[in-house]
Amino acid sequence: MCGVCGGVQRGWYDSKLRKVRDLPCGGMRIYLEIDIRRIDCRSCQGVKQEKLDWLADNPFYTKRFAFHIGRRCRSSSIQDVAKEQLLDWKTVKALEIEYMREQIKRAGHPRPKVLGVDEISIRKGQTYRIVVSDLERRRAIWFGGKDRSEESMDEFFAFLGEGRSKKVRLAVMDMWKPFRNSTTKKAPQAAILFDKFHILKHLGEALDKVRKQEYAKLDGHKGKFIKGQKYALLSHSENLRGSARKNLKILLAANKRLNTAYVLKESFGQLWDYKSETWARKFFDNWRDQLKWQRLKPYKKFAEMIDAHWEGIAAYCKPENKAPLGFVEGLNNKIRVFQRRAYGLRDEEYLRLKVLSCMLPEI
Repeated sequence: MCGVCGGVQRGWYDSKLRKVRDLPCGGMRIYLEIDIRRIDCRSCQGVKQEKLDWLADNPFYTKRFAFHIGRRCRSSSIQDVAKEQLLDWKTVKALEIEYMREQIKRAGHPRPKVLGVDEISIRKGQTYRIVVSDLERRRAIWFGGKDRSEESMDEFFAFLGEGRSKKVRLAVMDMWKPFRNSTTKKAPQAAILFDKFHILKHLGEALDKVRKQEYAKLDGHKGKFIKGQKYALLSHSENLRGSARKNLKILLAANKRLNTAYVLKESFGQLWDYKSETWARKFFDNWRDQLKWQRLKPYKKFAEMIDAHWEGIAAYCKPENKAPLGFVEGLNNKIRVFQRRAYGLRDEEYLRLKVLSCMLPEI
């Protein structure tokens, strides 16, 4: 049968010898010489070339060589792999794309129960795309939208389908209202849980504002303890070593307001240790009470934000809502790595495939 029109083949027409690159062996490049037969089709009156399943989409390479290139590109840049394999970078990119598409195809259509929702910046100028992950299977399942609006988030649920959307029981996201509105509308049965790392990021920003306020009050000589200490203040004390740890101690001893702000920042993480919403609320109320008379205006604004979004934070206290909150942040870090590795490559489809396949197993 003809692969194009389904007609009856008349017979062999001729064959053509082709050299195809295969997996290397012992540091040597390996090429296969094969006869590609052409067939005369009786129905469409055309000559059709024989298709071999083990050839890549680029017919001058075997599929297993394409997958070898794809595996190499998981840890190296296209340029590095091209140099290593003595190939053109466009060829390497095309072979990697074939590999990633096969990975996604084998993973199958997603059926998530727990979603992780976040956005990434794909270029300067507030250009965002939404990334949705299956937190139970620990893989990205959708990359798209035109921005981070409610309409773009609706596109994900359209991709997922009404039936699968109704099976989502939990959605982890930041406090961005369009994400919450879309999820509540398309998956009303799903509980909303605000991501711990985004909340702590807001607290870190509040601490940095306090640091800047304190630095602005002091002259050049006295401000030397504060200048350049942003990283030390935002880090956990157990993560600091050597001079950074020493400088932090000097800074906290020299400035009472920064010391208070730092202690409050360090203690706030205990909120996610509680298994009862009642006790979690008591902890937060006590934490907020400590802000009285401290003149920490950025912290008071942060506390008001937490109070306004309390339901999405307290949801973590329920046993059924326990989820790997660090996965979304880990995925974002991984995306930033290969964005830097592919600097200057403005192919959004390539980026989409990278995001969707980066957490999938090798093939």
